[in-house]
Parts: sequence; structure tokens; C-alpha cells
Amino acid sequence: MSVRAGIVVTGTEVLTGRVQDRNGPWLADRLLELGVELGHITLCGDRPADIEAQLRFLAEQGVDLIITSGGLGPTADDMTVEIVSRFCGRELVLDAGLEATIGDIVTRLMARFPDVDAEAVIAANRKQALVPAGAVILDPVGTAPGVVVPGTPTVVVLPGPPRELQPMWQTAVATPEVQAAIAGRTHYRQQTIRMFGLPESGLAETLRDAERSVAGFDRLEITTCLRRGELEIVTRYEPESEEAAAAYAGLLDVLRERHGRALFSEDGALVDDQIAGLLAGRRIATAESCTAGLLAARLTERAGSSAYVAGGVVVYSNAAKTDLLGVDAALIDEHGAVSEPVAEAMAAGVLQRFGADTAVAITGIAGPGGGSEAKPVGTVCFSVALTEGATLTRTMRLPGDRSDVRERSTTVALHLLRRALTGDS
Repeated sequence: MSVRAGIVVTGTEVLTGRVQDRNGPWLADRLLELGVELGHITLCGDRPADIEAQLRFLAEQGVDLIITSGGLGPTADDMTVEIVSRFCGRELVLDAGLEATIGDIVTRLMARFPDVDAEAVIAANRKQALVPAGAVILDPVGTAPGVVVPGTPTVVVLPGPPRELQPMWQTAVATPEVQAAIAGRTHYRQQTIRMFGLPESGLAETLRDAERSVAGFDRLEITTCLRRGELEIVTRYEPESEEAAAAYAGLLDVLRERHGRALFSEDGALVDDQIAGLLAGRRIATAESCTAGLLAARLTERAGSSAYVAGGVVVYSNAAKTDLLGVDAALIDEHGAVSEPVAEAMAAGVLQRFGADTAVAITGIAGPGGGSEAKPVGTVCFSVALTEGATLTRTMRLPGDRSDVRERSTTVALHLLRRALTGDS
């Protein structure tokens, strides 16, 4: 790539971990889509010297574009625009039109707070109308405007809240100044493959073999990531290169041949989206005893209006399993609450309770504590039941702490559901 960028995420609350940085990863993805190489993401607190140090560091790396997030508010610790102005060698000037725009926004907001001194608030927000001379102003999404300062490097200054930063980035990247800064970028085609049930070591061995057997393999840029028990393989290559396109087709053939059962998505679609399509015209219900309703939450997130989600039951005690789902107490006594027979009974019970045609039940030991030698923490039993008679039941031992086990359990459940609905059980 011939165009490089760097990101500076500011904010003491982000630096100390009180707030998770969502802007850096999101901007990294957008740059990748544009064909811009991201060299660095740096984090720093709300201290002028530290922010300026990050800007100078990135400039020394020869980046063409710097993007900052945060520090655009009206309070004393919001100093990003002032520091960027100094870094770029530009005077900070008051923009009267921007001041009026911010004043109108603040006036509307203050109408909901009659006891607040609106004039004092507007005076405080006047600081946000100070911009580097010659900068391109990005209209506020909230109350904070952004700016694009052309130069070498060009600097894009964006607000911290993701709901403001994301739409403002779209505006910024369309400006002639940013387009000029990234004009030399290489356009890449990006393909994403997803697998489930394959360890990273197995994929690594396959990729090593493909490197030796697939002509033009070196034209592919491949990154892999293990997330929630799924392997994500992202491949980029120059679309105009016939050799690279043929190499990708060869790689895909190798993956299909060796790991066809694990390969569930060739177009980048998430299993959640696949399930949403498979559940069209059906009604699903869930019974969860160790995942705290997380599976139902993932299903309803994709359902939108929840048209295919009939309902869900979260049950922990044995009595609740019996009272709410009709699980036979003798069955629990014989096999234990975490067992395949009880998972199947929970699935059957929730089917009947909600009049659904599809059910998923999860019963397990997420920890901490509560496990035994026979059933250690991380033992989880799953059952998928369809009214047309198909039932798919599995027991797995999942690694990690309580949060990991819960999250992985929902992913396993969705993949079992996908297999049941597609007949690939």
C-alpha cells in the first residue's frame, strides 16, 4: 500500500479502561475498506503534551492521514482542536457561523432543562466554535463539530462518542481534502470466510500446505482471528490481478476439501444472520439455565420485531425447571440438572409452553465453583428440538471463565440450530 494512516484515541477514561475504546477498531475497519494501511493506534489521556506527542510520533512515521477521536467538548480538559491547531502551525479562530449553529443546538437541548442557565451553557460551548484557520468544518452530529486540517499529514479531528463519530467520518472521508490525502491508495478486494469447530492449529497447518501448493499464494494477504469459538479468515488481494484471484479460488478449494464441515460461511455472513434467514416462517423458543438469556438476546437482536421469537425462559433451580418447563423431577434426580436428558426435556417443555416449532435448551456449569470431577466447570449440554421430529443434542466442555463459557455456549447453540435447520446434523 502507498497510503498510510494513524489513529490517536484521546481520553483519560479510555486510557484507564473505564470506557472501552470502540472508535479505534471501527476506524481501522473503515480504513481497511478504503485500502489505506493503518500503521498505529495510540491511546493517551487528556494532557496537551501527551496528545501532541502522539501526533508528532505518527508524523515521524510518515503517515499521510491522522485521525483523532475525543476531546471536542466544552470543558477545560477538551483540548484536541487547540493542540491539533498548534501541531499544524495554524491559528485558532472563531467561526461565527459555527458558533450560531452550536448555539441553536444547545438552546434546543436546554429547553428540556428549565433550571439550567442556558446563556452560561452557550458561553461554555462557544469554545467549540474555535477552529484552525483554513480547516474544513464538519457539522456537529451532537454538539461537537469536527474538522479536517489539510497538510502533510492531513488531520481529521472527530468527536469521542461513537454515535457522533461514525456518521461524521462518512462526511470527512468525502471531503476533497481527505480524498487528496488518500489518493494514492491501492484498492483491494476483501473476502471473509468463517469456520466453526476447527482449532487454529488445524487451520495454520492447512494454510502452510496451501502456501506450497497454491500458485500465486504470495499475492494474498491473509489474517485469521478466533472469536467466540469461530475462526474468521479475511483475505485481501488486488482485484485486477488474475493471478491473485485464481490463488484465492485455489485457497477456497483447499479449505472446502479439508474443512468442509467446519466451513459455514463463504460470503462473510455471521451465523446470527444465517439463523435469521433459516427461521423465516418459524417460531422459536429458548430455555436457558447457565446463559442468563444471552441466547434469546442474540436471536431477538437479528429478529428486529422479534417476529420469529416466541419467548424464552431462564431457569436455574431444579424446581423452576419442573414448574416452568415440566421437567420430571425424577429425571433430574437420576441424571443431574446438567445432562442431555434434562436438556432434551427442557427443549420439549419450552416448545409446548410457547407453542413454538423450534426450541433450543442450554443447561450447564458456567462457574465459578459448582463443578465436579465428572462435570467440571464449563460442562454444557445443548438440545435443539424441531416439531417435525428432529432433535440434536450435544455435550461440550468449554474453556474460560463464566463470561467466556456463557458467550461460547450461545455460539455453540446457534451452530447446532443451524445444523438442525439445514439437516446437517
